[in-house]
Amino acid sequence: MEQKINSHLSRRSLLTLAISSFLAAGCEQVPKTKLEVAAATLPEHTTTAAKTSKDNGPKPAGTGFAYDEIYAALTDGGFDVPAVNYRAIDPQYLRQEVEYITAEPAYSIVVDTNERFLYWVLPRGRAIRYGVGLGTQGRSWKGRAVVQWKQKWPRWKAPDDMIARNPELKPYGVEAGGMAPGPRNPLGARAMYIFQNGKDTLYRIHGSPSWRTIGKNSSSGCVRMLMHDAIDLYDRVKGKTPLLVI
Repeated sequence: MEQKINSHLSRRSLLTLAISSFLAAGCEQVPKTKLEVAAATLPEHTTTAAKTSKDNGPKPAGTGFAYDEIYAALTDGGFDVPAVNYRAIDPQYLRQEVEYITAEPAYSIVVDTNERFLYWVLPRGRAIRYGVGLGTQGRSWKGRAVVQWKQKWPRWKAPDDMIARNPELKPYGVEAGGMAPGPRNPLGARAMYIFQNGKDTLYRIHGSPSWRTIGKNSSSGCVRMLMHDAIDLYDRVKGKTPLLVI
């Protein structure tokens, strides 16, 4: 009996470790050249955003958002989403409205990989800015694409190459139907699927249960957001939305 218990705990520990490794890695990988080729032909893109710092960080009264409210615990789609400990996050990565001068059209998305910001472009030189987690050096991508599809509480399906490295993830593979939706699912509460030339790039803009990764380079290329911010952006995105990653 003791041997069976130890064996069960060992398998469970390996599975937890494998999923935790995914949370640190992000989502499915595709060759980085897929979007970087397009990036080489992009026109020069210059922007000016409102300056923030740790000492001069955004406050609720100055951003248009009351953080105690927008990052509070909520129930969505039958799932409980815990409150965000936003005071533990660098304030520049919290949702805020900023000045943003860009040639990109209103109601499009710009992801700044250097600053780790996602901008939802508004008219008249303004934008909603969100902090994001991005790909590690050598895995990040740039280019033009389209958010062509989106889904609430998506299933996560472990790609074959990940299963090859972590066999314990086989129950969450494509053939098995993936991991059920929920707060612990690596894609979180919302996923916005990035397409280029009509094809799925396998990159996503998605919510993440790992709020500590926001503002850091820690994924395989996908764009991670706080769960509450992913829900907010999801509601703003309508139809095929232009996306520029710079």
